[in-house]
Amino acid sequence: MKQSFVFSGSGGQGIMSAGITLAHTAIDMGKHSTFLPEYGPEQRGGSAKCTVIISDCDIVSPLPKKCDTLIAMNEQAYNKFIDDVKEGGTVVVNSSRVTDIERQDVKTISVPVDDVALELGNEKVANTVIIGALIGATGIVSKDAVIASLEDKFKAKSPKIMELNIAALEKGIALGKGAAE
Repeated sequence: MKQSFVFSGSGGQGIMSAGITLAHTAIDMGKHSTFLPEYGPEQRGGSAKCTVIISDCDIVSPLPKKCDTLIAMNEQAYNKFIDDVKEGGTVVVNSSRVTDIERQDVKTISVPVDDVALELGNEKVANTVIIGALIGATGIVSKDAVIASLEDKFKAKSPKIMELNIAALEKGIALGKGAAE
């Protein structure tokens, strides 16, 4: 099994962090994984994109011709990368910002990521919510493996940061499962 993911949005939305978390989690689960970041020319608030490939065997190239799954945190990212998704692929969108879904040949998972992050009390966990939605919809990695990856990432931070991220992950998983049904 080999799956490719494109995380996209604007600088500051945690795109790279989400991609790295998914790639590290896959490696921790014994899979092969690549992470390839791409940045827009702007210093702040510009476009951000990363490609993650997860496979059971060696990965020859970190750049797929078309991705299996697009994760779009805003409308601009959705519009820019929607054509890069394979027919029959999956699109996970932040419905707080993406409202115009065009393609009918892909499975769309709409989750109000920004709204959920604000309900939890911190907009910075929006990327953890979208990771949860992704794994809730696809099952690509396990919840426990993501939590272990987050614990490693936030070990020097306050325990409240970890609790907040676990809550964001769990909410995202529930919403991703619900949207996938």
